[in-house]
Amino acid sequence: MPPDVRQASLGRPVIALVAGEDSGDVLGADLVRALRRRYPQAHLLGIGGPRMVAAGFEAWHDISELSVMGLAEVLTHLPRLLRLRQRLGSRLLALQPDLFVGIDAPDFNLGLERRLKRAGIRTAHYVSPSIWAWRQGRAQGIGQSADRVLCLLPMEPAIYARHGVDARFVGHPLADAFAMQPDRAAARNALGLPADGPVLAVLPGSRGSEIERLGAPFLDAAQRVAVAIPGLRVIVPAANPRCHAKLQTLFDRQAGDAPGPRSAVPGPRLLSGHAREALIAADLVLVASGTAALESMLAKRPMVVGYRLAPLSYRLVRALRLLKTDRYSLPNVLAGRALVPELMQDECRAEPLAQALLALWRDAPRREAMVAEFGELHAQLLGGRDGNAADHAAHALAALLETEDAAR
Repeated sequence: MPPDVRQASLGRPVIALVAGEDSGDVLGADLVRALRRRYPQAHLLGIGGPRMVAAGFEAWHDISELSVMGLAEVLTHLPRLLRLRQRLGSRLLALQPDLFVGIDAPDFNLGLERRLKRAGIRTAHYVSPSIWAWRQGRAQGIGQSADRVLCLLPMEPAIYARHGVDARFVGHPLADAFAMQPDRAAARNALGLPADGPVLAVLPGSRGSEIERLGAPFLDAAQRVAVAIPGLRVIVPAANPRCHAKLQTLFDRQAGDAPGPRSAVPGPRLLSGHAREALIAADLVLVASGTAALESMLAKRPMVVGYRLAPLSYRLVRALRLLKTDRYSLPNVLAGRALVPELMQDECRAEPLAQALLALWRDAPRREAMVAEFGELHAQLLGGRDGNAADHAAHALAALLETEDAAR
């Protein structure tokens, strides 16, 4: 670090950021670019991935060191993560940045933010934890960590306000990435699909553990639907090479197991990436609960959502009564009702998934109403604002920097 790194002013701030997982790298890269537009000489450093580095970020550690999901999975990595957080916190306290921004990864970032805030460093948390699902009382504790919370969902600031926490809705970056009327013809052309004919997109998750839990029932359900809908084409975008390999193994196994009429149905087509094009090209989507369900909503495609937690994680969630909602997918959370079918845990099996997909396929008015409401929810995520979510996030962070600068 250059010796003049702490010679910061409003035009040359030192901003530390810590992102977790691939989605955090995407958010962080957009934020880094937005902050650089506002502060071209800023020092931006911490933990990030290749996209953040390409945008002009100095990575002290790679983002992969934080990419752990699920209660059971986190427990096995907990000692290493705690050591990393301790070392990182000490290094940041020695540096005394003008602002620290935790990007998602709340289990790691909130404790770090709390330590830094107590030492007088301004802190912000970008992407609110799912307080609407996991105890709204957590909002007060999050306020003890972050001077400001940047929210992606419009209903979140009101929850924080009830606990006296400064939270701002900045819009959802994915809402910026999708057109209000996606071009299905262009997406089908890009994937080499015919302009006509039914298409089912199957997205069983972007992590190896999700493929292991959801891949088989999702593919089995898709095969059952393909038997019932003549001419159906099934496309399965793989998020990364590891998921591609796992899905290919499932494809091979399914091809060997399929007896009778199912063996006469064309098998699914495995794609390397192209998830967004697959969603836009589809007439119907079977998707894991998570970001892909939101993307399906923004693509304006009728969907059925399924998900399974790791068995130990699920038992812990149930035993500790951690989950405080009966809605799991973001389309249903945003709508405030059961807009899309959700089949979770023990219900997430091939036959129920297939029946839910077929019921939706056979009910055209329901699909049309669903798509119309998806458009309304998309508009809510945009919030009627000018500029993109990253620019609004950078503006909210700049206000913290200006407050700190004025206090000096």
